[in-house]
Amino acid sequence: MKLPRRAFLHLAAGAVAVPAASRLARAEDYPSRPVRLIVGFAPGGATDIMGRLMGQWLSERLGRTFLVENRAGAGSNVGTEMVVNAAPDGYTLLVVTVVNAINATLYDKLNFNLLRDIAPVGGIHREPFLMLVNPSVPAETVAEFIAYAKSNPGKLNMASGGVGSGNHLSGELFKMMTGTNLVHVPYRGAGPALVDLLGGQVQVIFATMSSSIGYVRGGKLRALAVTTATRSPVLPETPTVAEFVPGYEASFWSGIGAPRNTPGEIVDKLNREINAALADPQMKARLADLGATPLPGSPADFGRLIAEETEKLAKVVKFSGAKLD
Repeated sequence: MKLPRRAFLHLAAGAVAVPAASRLARAEDYPSRPVRLIVGFAPGGATDIMGRLMGQWLSERLGRTFLVENRAGAGSNVGTEMVVNAAPDGYTLLVVTVVNAINATLYDKLNFNLLRDIAPVGGIHREPFLMLVNPSVPAETVAEFIAYAKSNPGKLNMASGGVGSGNHLSGELFKMMTGTNLVHVPYRGAGPALVDLLGGQVQVIFATMSSSIGYVRGGKLRALAVTTATRSPVLPETPTVAEFVPGYEASFWSGIGAPRNTPGEIVDKLNREINAALADPQMKARLADLGATPLPGSPADFGRLIAEETEKLAKVVKFSGAKLD
């Protein structure tokens, strides 16, 4: 039977409208159950802190629990692969960091491709690393530390959250640019590394400000410098590494990612809530207190950051000689 033109157009419009309405309903209903927010490191580090801050905000705003799960291992690759293999339905998310960008070059054999398999949702923050020493180290400045390290080659231990972590490469960059011989001691996250720095088992670390500023304020660790190109307003009296080592610069960033093919409506809904969090005065104050800067923007903005950092850090990894299977 041949349908009249008007009836045909009506049915065609309905056929288009039904999927659109279905997508809208899917976004409006999301989330209808708890969401897992995977952190690829042990509790206590910057990734964990940012994941919990954002998880709490999303839980309160969207009315469902965003539960942080710490899945440490292989420099965050264990947690990342878990998200890559999860159903693309918005119920398993990843706290993406600069470490994920590093791993793209650091590891020869990964079962995923970050840029292909993780859909960017939105940025959370950017912050400097702090060059911290145990108070027993007889150095009050970066210059004094360099002199002390050169007079004691191979005797100072440099902790990190793992091979290829942001604090590891920040330290390796420092070693290369200063000619110091520091012994790298990797941990399964920045939290355990800081514990041993407090105990004196290691002497120095390049730790994220958010994970370590409390120890500085409490006088338990000594901050020699920040790693960004300019001083931090949170610790204005603390110099930059570049004031002693011209050209030195490093920073840490984080955001949220989802499995590829996660519906765009869900990604956009999460992005709106993340940006709302970063514009909230209380959240901004909390981030500022941790020495962090909000990193708002669209999913595409965060995707560009990941791609650019992956390309830039590939050169640092190759220069350092670090490589893992």
